[in-house]
Amino acid sequence: MRANFRMQRLHVETDLRKDAPVEADKEQFHYLANVLRAEAGQDVLLFNGRDGEWIARLAFPTRKRIEMTPVELARPQPQPSDLHYLFAPLKVGRLDYLVQKAVEMGAGLLQPVMTQHVQGKITSLDRLEANVIEAAEQCGILSIPRVAAPVKLRDLLDSWPQDRRIIYCDEGDAGQNPLPVLANVKERKLALLIGPEGGFSEEERQWLRSLDFVTAIPLGPRILRADTAAVAAMAVVQAAIGDWR
Repeated sequence: MRANFRMQRLHVETDLRKDAPVEADKEQFHYLANVLRAEAGQDVLLFNGRDGEWIARLAFPTRKRIEMTPVELARPQPQPSDLHYLFAPLKVGRLDYLVQKAVEMGAGLLQPVMTQHVQGKITSLDRLEANVIEAAEQCGILSIPRVAAPVKLRDLLDSWPQDRRIIYCDEGDAGQNPLPVLANVKERKLALLIGPEGGFSEEERQWLRSLDFVTAIPLGPRILRADTAAVAAMAVVQAAIGDWR
């Protein structure tokens, strides 16, 4: 069932069930009362990443409180995506863009990876999670991707499960077309690894190519910025071997 983009969508942490009121938090109150000028009896959509999406009716029990009462299930909760998105943090702004696009395009786990040439850093997991929720609210997504703490590339790969294949975007690959390479990937469990703005080091490239559970792919004849490459790689993987098929 497709998302309804004519109604406002709000993410909440509490459980959702019919006729059980949910109180708007401070930011939601400001948004509903002062930005939208919402009125009692108006409907919004609520989701929490667990209980599907609900049509909820607004009530104003006091001047400083808004209750949102689920009245009808609009969309059932889908199975979460299993695609792991491994990325070297970019600078602020471009990192926000990368995270938002990963959520839109079906990442199930966001894993920051610290590489030798990484230029950005994760200063706050709360900010990362807020970006994830904002993207989900805007794009009609019901399953909220998990956000993991940053980890060094070597530490990540030393403990990597052998049944999940990593698709690694290698800017130094001599080829141009990733589709023939992806056609030979048979595993259902997948992860996509995106490098930093400065690219992977030669040591990292050689090491990644030596691992049996890693498949290197090119991304065409042009040099792409890291945030552009991240979106392009996700689209290619989802279309060729992911959930777009």
